[in-house]
Amino acid sequence: MSQPVLLLEKEGGVATLTLNRPDAMNALSAELRETLSSTFRELEDDPETRVVILTGSGRAFCAGLDLKELSGSGDTASKGFRSDTDPTRAMGDFKGPVIGAINGHAITGGFELALCCDVLIASDRAVFADTHARVGLLPGWGLSQRLSRIVGIGRAKEISLTGNFVSAGQAEAWGLVNRVVPADELLATCRTLAGDMLSCVPQVMQEYKRLIDEGYGMNFAEAMKFESRESGDSLRSMTPDRFAERRKEVTSRGRDQGQA
Repeated sequence: MSQPVLLLEKEGGVATLTLNRPDAMNALSAELRETLSSTFRELEDDPETRVVILTGSGRAFCAGLDLKELSGSGDTASKGFRSDTDPTRAMGDFKGPVIGAINGHAITGGFELALCCDVLIASDRAVFADTHARVGLLPGWGLSQRLSRIVGIGRAKEISLTGNFVSAGQAEAWGLVNRVVPADELLATCRTLAGDMLSCVPQVMQEYKRLIDEGYGMNFAEAMKFESRESGDSLRSMTPDRFAERRKEVTSRGRDQGQA
């Protein structure tokens, strides 16, 4: 019996998705692209799931599109490129945080998949590369725009116009990932981070993510006005009793962390 191409585990408001084609370095076949997209849409409709962790099985996070499949002919090669089965669009539509647990190689399309996550935690075995220019394709899932905004235009050009590999340590130094941890601590670190996110007010956590993402695409003056409008709406929804309740929760958490 064949193994599913995507594994799903749910626990306490966190869904862990594992790309599961280890023999193919989790290359994005049409089936995996479509399954990943539909699963994210199902999780968006699940009120119990508030945070997603995305990782890969075996030694790779994701080696990108399945070039062996794409070299074929007929519907198999093209299936999964429709907008309704675009995994990066489905990830973007998920309102909660997506944590990328980058366990190994994140190459080209796999690099793009990683950049669609809200937070990246990398194993010390992680490696990144953009080989679009070497393969002879242009990116279509946002790599040319997201990467330069994260690491700067010069570093983005170095990565994308050479196809060279970027180690986990270099990725951390350039701000591509939040931090690097030992491989055997990767998922535990991501689950702890997810737990911290779950301690926030659910609706506000989603609204804050939207505030950051939409404001990032504006110029600074527009973004400040946008935040002011959204903040005003948020304040008007609060009552003195709710302020007192939230203050008690924040104070209690701060005291507990101080004793840790």
